[in-house]
Amino acid sequence: MNGSKVAVVTGGTFGIGRDITLGLAEKGHSVVAFGLEAAQVSSTAEGSVSSLRSEVERRGLSVEVLDADVTDAAAVAGVVDHTLTHHGRIDALVNNAAVGPLGTVLDTDEELFERILSVNLKGPYLTSRAVLPHLLEGGGGSIVNIGSGAGWGKPNMAAYAASKGGLFALSAATAYDFFHDRVRVNTVVPGGGGIVSGISLGRMGANAASFGKGAAGSAAGRPVNGNDIANVVAFLISDAAEAISGTVVDVGCFSHQGGPVNRKKES
Repeated sequence: MNGSKVAVVTGGTFGIGRDITLGLAEKGHSVVAFGLEAAQVSSTAEGSVSSLRSEVERRGLSVEVLDADVTDAAAVAGVVDHTLTHHGRIDALVNNAAVGPLGTVLDTDEELFERILSVNLKGPYLTSRAVLPHLLEGGGGSIVNIGSGAGWGKPNMAAYAASKGGLFALSAATAYDFFHDRVRVNTVVPGGGGIVSGISLGRMGANAASFGKGAAGSAAGRPVNGNDIANVVAFLISDAAEAISGTVVDVGCFSHQGGPVNRKKES
């Protein structure tokens, strides 16, 4: 299908998800974004649903913003039903919702471990399970999962790393399973430091001014931002990417190959 798409974006009301939502809408796509109005564990993303509603109304963008929990199958089904009722189809799903408390195995209690996996891994499973039948009915489509370099393992991120490592595997498995149905599944990894999100703000004590300082940055000569991620997502859901599936696109510093790259010392 050429032209604009109908896309569902999870965690689409704050940080990277908000940038993806607005970026897709500005390119002419119809977006149904959902998240939670209340701040989640380790996140500062509070009041994001109402804030985004005001922003899209001000800009006149084709975005509907819903308050829904990605870990609740009934809530996810409600988002899908809403999208089909208002748009008649779904062309793309962007799984961005995540929580990311820090901690080792010893620092992370069982309840928190389960919550992290529920949002970061069960969430994409639930949304994919709800959306895939409609992608198949429509003759194909695109799922983009927002991953993390932590998925290859990082210190003090045991549960978060486990969840994002699982997302890599889920993405690849789903890409294989629906390869011949023209459903494409790809993973985008934000890298390079400096991206403002509910997770990153929570880890930095809500101090956005500290972002990007000492970061590895990117080949662009600056830290990556949410617009960079939104542009890659827009490409992956487009017809220009119709032959691309099972791929990991690392936007920033290719941490899966040993990055980040340290800055050169000033002489």
